[in-house]
Amino acid sequence: MGHTNASELKTAANAEELHRLLAADGVGPGWSKPEPSLWPSPRSRFVPAHWSYARAKPMLDAASRLVSTEFAEQRSLILFNPAPGNTYATARTMITAFQMVMPGESSRNHRHTPNALRLVMDAGPRAYTVVDDRKIPMLPGDVLIQPNWCWHGLQNDGAESAYWVQFVDVPLVHFLEPMFVEDYPGGFEHTYPVGESSPFRFPFAQIRDRLDEAPESGPGERELELGPPYLDTMGLHVSRLEAGAGSAAPRSTANSIFVVIEGHGQSTIDGREFEWRRGDVLVVPAWRSHSYRAIERSHLLRVTDEPVLRKLNWLKTE
Repeated sequence: MGHTNASELKTAANAEELHRLLAADGVGPGWSKPEPSLWPSPRSRFVPAHWSYARAKPMLDAASRLVSTEFAEQRSLILFNPAPGNTYATARTMITAFQMVMPGESSRNHRHTPNALRLVMDAGPRAYTVVDDRKIPMLPGDVLIQPNWCWHGLQNDGAESAYWVQFVDVPLVHFLEPMFVEDYPGGFEHTYPVGESSPFRFPFAQIRDRLDEAPESGPGERELELGPPYLDTMGLHVSRLEAGAGSAAPRSTANSIFVVIEGHGQSTIDGREFEWRRGDVLVVPAWRSHSYRAIERSHLLRVTDEPVLRKLNWLKTE
């Protein structure tokens, strides 16, 4: 970076020459920006999108033949938002992926700054996530969380491959830059005790029981928040929609990603229509309209960055 002396500034013949001299010192003219930095309502570059679990599962099976066990913990399909120029994030602050491990596979235990969670879609009775020295069962419909800096890994002692939907707040951590990751000494451990009642596991059977007792949030609709414990950056909500039930959700400054635990229905996001079934993923970017209707009784997991917006007093709904 160069430096502009005072005499050059005094003799600048026009605004364009002044801009060039300012740029040499890493300074930009606030009066001549290509576009305003403030605007009256949220602008989201990310767009509504939908991914099919039925289409993704054979993709993972193909990867299992070609991607070695060395990369088992990375055998995932990243659901990147089709916004121009984006190749990673699903929503502004979160990434979602379909992931699987085969029978007999384990992943290296590690910990990192980002928070993570998974929703299990298909797995046998001896597939486990390992969190803080406990093997936690991964049964279909279970939601399992990995708060930041918890040791965690994967271990499949069964005869069936395990499939799930993974959520991580890596895009938020990338933006703020406090990223750390550390491998567990020794890498692998196969003698952990099983902890079925771990606080990091929300079994689907218990979720259904809690929804049975929850009051209706609308005609034919019930919702609950999963916790405690809670993740600092992502809120988890499960909704039950009876057949024919649905409504329009208010626009929000928060981003939301939905996964269909079970059921069949339709959503309209910012004017785009999507039909969803078990395991499908949908993203509703910030300040986009969303209406939905269940064709049959359905359960949906919503993962949202509302906790971040709430802490900063930026959470607003229309």
